[in-house]
Amino acid sequence: MSSYTVIAATSGEMGSAQALAALELAHACGADISWVTELVALGIVEAHDASASPDAWRFHSADLQCALEARRLERDFGVSLDAAALILDLQHEVRRLKAILRRQGLVQV
Repeated sequence: MSSYTVIAATSGEMGSAQALAALELAHACGADISWVTELVALGIVEAHDASASPDAWRFHSADLQCALEARRLERDFGVSLDAAALILDLQHEVRRLKAILRRQGLVQV
C-alpha cells in the first residue's frame, strides 16, 4: 500500500517549503513526470510558472488532491486523463452550485 503526505497551506501564498515539486507530485500519485506534464496541459493541476521547465514547477496541496483524484479515476474506472479532467471540472461545478443554493437557503446540507 502506498502512502503520501498531504501538505496543507494555511496562508494565501505558499512558501517553497510548503510546495510540492513536480517529481514529488508524480511520486505521491505513483506516476512519472510526463503524467504530471499531461495534468498541467489539461488544466487538472496548475503549475506555478508553467512556462518554466517541469523541474521548477511547484504545486499546492489542492493540486495533489486533484492529481490523486485523477489517478483514482484512471485506475478505478479506466478513464483517460481528458475524461478525468472533464469529470473533475463537473464535480467542482456541482459543489460550487450547491454552495450557492445552500447560501440562498434553497438546499439543506
